[in-house]
Amino acid sequence: MDSTAGEEVVFQFLSVFRVFKSGRVERLVPADTVPPSTDSRTGVQSKDVLIDPHTKLSVRIYLPKVSTSAKKLPLLIYIHGGAFAIGSVASSIYHSHLISLAAEANAVAVSVEYRLAPENPLPAAYDDAWKAVEWVASHSNRDGAEMWLNEHADFDRVFIVGDSAGANISYNVVGRASENDNGPEGLKIIGLGLVHPFFMIDKPDKLIEYIFPTSTGLEDPRMNPWANPGLGRLRCNRVLIIAAEHDFLNDRARGFHAALRESGWKGSVEMVENEGEDHVFHLFNPDCEKAVALVKTVASFIQSDSNEAEMGTRPSNL
Repeated sequence: MDSTAGEEVVFQFLSVFRVFKSGRVERLVPADTVPPSTDSRTGVQSKDVLIDPHTKLSVRIYLPKVSTSAKKLPLLIYIHGGAFAIGSVASSIYHSHLISLAAEANAVAVSVEYRLAPENPLPAAYDDAWKAVEWVASHSNRDGAEMWLNEHADFDRVFIVGDSAGANISYNVVGRASENDNGPEGLKIIGLGLVHPFFMIDKPDKLIEYIFPTSTGLEDPRMNPWANPGLGRLRCNRVLIIAAEHDFLNDRARGFHAALRESGWKGSVEMVENEGEDHVFHLFNPDCEKAVALVKTVASFIQSDSNEAEMGTRPSNL
């Protein structure tokens, strides 16, 4: 028998989640989670670490095969998508994706498990992501609680990357760091990667109105980069924007690219478009040619020496 029969739905976002009058939230995407492990194909190890028992903020850390702790590896902080309301570092699609990124980029990766809306309205996810970055920074003197970070992470080569809603959160983390001079002490954020990012550009969004009731909508710089007077002061050297041709958010990625270019920001920005593809296709079909190319693009972004990056805009297609 359908347990939802007779219950009034007060809000539904696509086929992602719905909220009933009683306050109950039903997520419509099955939760397929996997534990941390050592990947037999790549040798990438993973572990879960609880940061805040009160909010249950945690991270899943990925360590590629290493022969010595003397050589420090780039540090990737990854924030998953899911309309701010679904998804997990433990979901099979994100776990597999982070294994691929850590292996291809030869980077230590920290995947953030933030609180989900609508039970935890925004800005809870922003606050959690920032706290996770501060926790990572607490290891920069090599005396933090997590030995993988102490021994292997290069805190002068930090990249913050996210997809969809996670790209929006990543943008806000770097924006917050930009407002705090050098950001969290001990971290140098080199790059920001936005994969199929979620923003509001020219019209209000019903989802944001529901899960972010304190937002000012199109005037909110956290949602609309055109409304951010500090965009030109974004404190990182490089930005990678990846759009998908048939993505319903394609115009948002292009809008961010235009806003950043017109802001006077002096860094290097690269815009890549996945031709013929839809939103986060690479997560659901990771072995297809373009998904493999996307992972290589992000890995190359992480591996490239920021001091040698050519300033300007370099559009390309995948």
